Amino acid sequence: MSQHKLRAAQSDLTDKGRLQINVTSTLGFIPVTDAKVTITLSGQPDTVIEELNTNISGQTVEVELPAPALDYSLEPGDVQPYADYDISITAPGYETVVVEGVQVLPEVESIQPVSMVPQEVETAPEEDILIPPHTLFYDYPPKIEEDEIKPMDEDGEIVLSRVVVPETIVVHDGLPDDSSAQNYYVPYRDYIKNVASSEIYATWPEQTIYANVLAIMSFTLNRVYTEWYRNKGYNFTITSSTAYDQKWMRGRNIFSNISYLVDTIFANFLSRPGVRQPIFTSYCNGTTVTCNGLSQWGSKYLGDQGYSAIEIIHYYYGSNMYINTATSVSGVPSSWPGYNLTVGSSGDKVRQMQQQLNRIAQNYPAIPTIAADGVFGQRTAEAVRSFQRIFGLPVSGIVDYPTWYKISAVYVAVSRISEPGT
Repeated sequence: MSQHKLRAAQSDLTDKGRLQINVTSTLGFIPVTDAKVTITLSGQPDTVIEELNTNISGQTVEVELPAPALDYSLEPGDVQPYADYDISITAPGYETVVVEGVQVLPEVESIQPVSMVPQEVETAPEEDILIPPHTLFYDYPPKIEEDEIKPMDEDGEIVLSRVVVPETIVVHDGLPDDSSAQNYYVPYRDYIKNVASSEIYATWPEQTIYANVLAIMSFTLNRVYTEWYRNKGYNFTITSSTAYDQKWMRGRNIFSNISYLVDTIFANFLSRPGVRQPIFTSYCNGTTVTCNGLSQWGSKYLGDQGYSAIEIIHYYYGSNMYINTATSVSGVPSSWPGYNLTVGSSGDKVRQMQQQLNRIAQNYPAIPTIAADGVFGQRTAEAVRSFQRIFGLPVSGIVDYPTWYKISAVYVAVSRISEPGT
């Protein structure tokens, strides 16, 4: 894609998208309060669009930013369907962070996570984050075809006995044999959200997004389950190369509707009858590249016609593909109880959730401290609402499946009760 077309798209911003910046310290999951955030249009560093400050939870207000017309993201074309912004973040006692190429789509909200390094920490200077073009708007190398079911020989290979959602994905940011490429430890859900935000447009129908996220998760869990790269002598789970795996972009912004959908279905994957491993679900854009799996643009058009996610899956992978659920989620203190916790609930699960919220409130004081008495009253509901407000969940005051696991994930992050793994 030519720079001329990119610049032309930046000058035709007739719609609005929404962006919020969330800033934490690299030393523990601690919000950075009163950080100064400066937003400029990419390529126009002297034209400041917004100047913001983070609140007690390390978050800016949500701002509206100019974006291209919605139609550009609903059909393939030569006009870039999102606007690019550069963000500079400064805070007393921290190294400055610069993020270039933040992608703002029209009519959807996105979150830009930022981690700041304290100045007293003696580490190599952090490189600026440069978010590359979206996969649907740039010619990345096409996926090398692979069998959807991997041979499982009994010859001493490392293979998991059951499907487990890992706590962490180790992403090799380059080709498999590129020893100079860096490995990044990324929480599983964050990895899926990053890939989905990089591979499809958040403006597409919800059922299309659901189907694509299922394909992305099944692809990932096949790599995890078969220890694909470790069995080849590598020390990572997956690469960021589109030729071998799927696109992951270091430090990119995440679209809020994709984030919530992943939180709702993150333990799911795709299966076939009689096959234990998650299916290796190939997919491609369906325009410049075709494949034997899901067409991303084709799935968008099926969503427009009212197809459900599973109908889209059946259309591309066959009628015997079904949605399965992993038997275990790693890195959480306790599994989902199987029912919502709400006002009037009581018991050990409520007490555990209250204890976790109280620990999170030490880092995020906008969450009120509550009595960990195992009784879900109005004050607990208010603490849950505060948590949901901060962490991008529907504000209901009810601890449902996504809220339970989000509380667990943040609790683990703030208390550091587990170490990075694979």
